[in-house]
Amino acid sequence: MKQTLSQTKPQNNKKRTTIQLIAFLAILMLVAGCQREKETATVRVHLSGFTIEQEEFPELRSAVDPAGYGPVTAITLAFYGSSGYEACKITQYKNNLQPGETFGDFSCSLPVGTYTMVAVAYAYNNGDVFTLTSPTEAGYSTERPRETFCKTQAVTVSSAAQLDLSVTLNRISSMLSVVSTDGRPAEATKIRTTYAKGGKSFNPTTGLALSDNGFSQTNNPSSAVGAGITVSSFPFLFSDEETMTITLEVLDANDNVLITKTIPNVPFQRNRKTILTGDVFTPGSSTAGFQLETSWLPDNQVTF
Repeated sequence: MKQTLSQTKPQNNKKRTTIQLIAFLAILMLVAGCQREKETATVRVHLSGFTIEQEEFPELRSAVDPAGYGPVTAITLAFYGSSGYEACKITQYKNNLQPGETFGDFSCSLPVGTYTMVAVAYAYNNGDVFTLTSPTEAGYSTERPRETFCKTQAVTVSSAAQLDLSVTLNRISSMLSVVSTDGRPAEATKIRTTYAKGGKSFNPTTGLALSDNGFSQTNNPSSAVGAGITVSSFPFLFSDEETMTITLEVLDANDNVLITKTIPNVPFQRNRKTILTGDVFTPGSSTAGFQLETSWLPDNQVTF
């Protein structure tokens, strides 16, 4: 019996040693996990404003807080890791803020590392579908693009300490305003504008359109019968400046084309407004009576 006990004692010690080793490894894993948790930092982003250009204030130039600029009603902020994965994405809607939220202020937790931050501020109407996919792809899958501001920059989280960023977004849209010098007849209920170039999607890093195939959008003028109309749209350009053909179609309630006007060689530039003024509802030569006002404004001349 003593011999048997002396033989089994080392085995028990071996088992005890194995259990102790497992327990020690578990503690190491727990400590390592805690250390990793400590390396996660809170990143707070304040969108300090947009560079705004407006014709009626040529003597001013400054940034505007997003809460104070009426046309912008939604902001999407995202961080993408070095391998392209989406580490964080938040969308705020100006008319649907949570208690304590400030439009344009964001907070999210990010592990230590290097990221590409993308912030997009835009006009949002019910039914719009805007998607931010990556630092190089975003856009509207619904009929029309909206006035859009964007900023992409590198962000490094080096410790668990809170990181505060202040970011100014720039307008990347161009704008077209069509102003009629004649009155709208009762049967004319819609205006379809077709761009020969540009697009509805854009690269957030460059601010340029992803394609140059053009698009169409339809507006329903709100002016009374017999009054002139003004309709606007916000295309993304494939280069900083583009010249293209614009086609205007006057439609009835059933989308039948009543009048077509084609205006060639219309110049556009990002962050600038092009105004087309002429007889929209008067049949005749497709380009007769149209005047072109490009309203290019020097960068150092206009702000709001």
